[in-house]
Amino acid sequence: MRLTEWDGKVALRRHGIAVPQGMLLHDPAAPPGWADVVVKAQILEGGRGKRGLVQRGDATTLARDIRHRLDDPAAPLLLERPLAIAQEIFLALRVDGTAQALEVLCSPAGGIEVEGGPPPLRWHILPEGSTAPADSLRALRQGFPPDLAARLARLVLRLARLMVAEDLESLEINPLARLADGTLVACDCKPVRDEAAGFRHDAEATALSATLESAALTPLERRARAEGFQMVELPGGRVAMVTAGAGLGMMMLDLLGDAGCPAACFMDNAQGGPAETAPQRFALAFEMAERPEVEAVLFYTTLASRPLRGRVEALAAALRQRPSPKPLFVGLAAGHAALAGYSMAQAAADLAAVGVTALEADPHALVRQLAATIGPRIRA
Repeated sequence: MRLTEWDGKVALRRHGIAVPQGMLLHDPAAPPGWADVVVKAQILEGGRGKRGLVQRGDATTLARDIRHRLDDPAAPLLLERPLAIAQEIFLALRVDGTAQALEVLCSPAGGIEVEGGPPPLRWHILPEGSTAPADSLRALRQGFPPDLAARLARLVLRLARLMVAEDLESLEINPLARLADGTLVACDCKPVRDEAAGFRHDAEATALSATLESAALTPLERRARAEGFQMVELPGGRVAMVTAGAGLGMMMLDLLGDAGCPAACFMDNAQGGPAETAPQRFALAFEMAERPEVEAVLFYTTLASRPLRGRVEALAAALRQRPSPKPLFVGLAAGHAALAGYSMAQAAADLAAVGVTALEADPHALVRQLAATIGPRIRA
């Protein structure tokens, strides 16, 4: 779950991290005393500065302009007192599942153009590891003077522990402002919380983020959530993709993208959702496949001990009731136990009888067949 800057800064303050003095504005006009301020749109997207959604000046005038740009007269805005910044620093932390640690990225040149600057310093730490302070100090000395490197190392450790306490997957602070007196202030933040950990936190503390997230859902995404799974529509996609599990879905996303047949959606299980949502997933995928730009439907799953025959019979029955509006490509990777008494060859024949274009166990072969049928998109 992405958090707004306001909700993120509430969490930072709760853990003793300095942030600018600010307030959340819902009214058309700002209260007295907020004339020269920084006005920031509260949206769950990046690039606000380049879109004119972060401006400094009269709060009421800028609130009207930013809301006009958003085409939302009631859009929530963050008002903050401006700071005299001596240096803008980029600082980010993220969970690195491969390394089983937090990866830290830091650059002495932060701000709106950070992506065009030199690569940031990178290193790993364990929040409670005895070497974390020394590891950070050693890395930071490559880009900062010793006194600033020491202050940043202490801040990194506090932020790492904050990520654990708040169940964050990533936290970006850009800019982290160094004031003339050496104080470090988080002028912006982009936190992402693990949705599976939401039950451990006060929903009221992130109510703004939840409201904006819900408002941004498409009708199909909202229906998927109501039926117990996650769905994300992807712009420019050509293949309505039905999968279960984030890892498998991401793999198929990459394979389709590399083949020039980008996916039009991504599906994942929801924490505490129903055990079986395949019929609902196919219903949404078929509805998406009615669109002219979507040229195929792809389904891929793996079976360890669950019988292949049962999965094929259920899919065939569903397709007799509602055939796929576009060519349907099915991937079923079945383990030895799943194949007992029923072969992949028989599965292919049974599915072909109900209109399935291709059945493959190998995801690479499945995507190659799909690309050969609809043709890859030529990249500019």
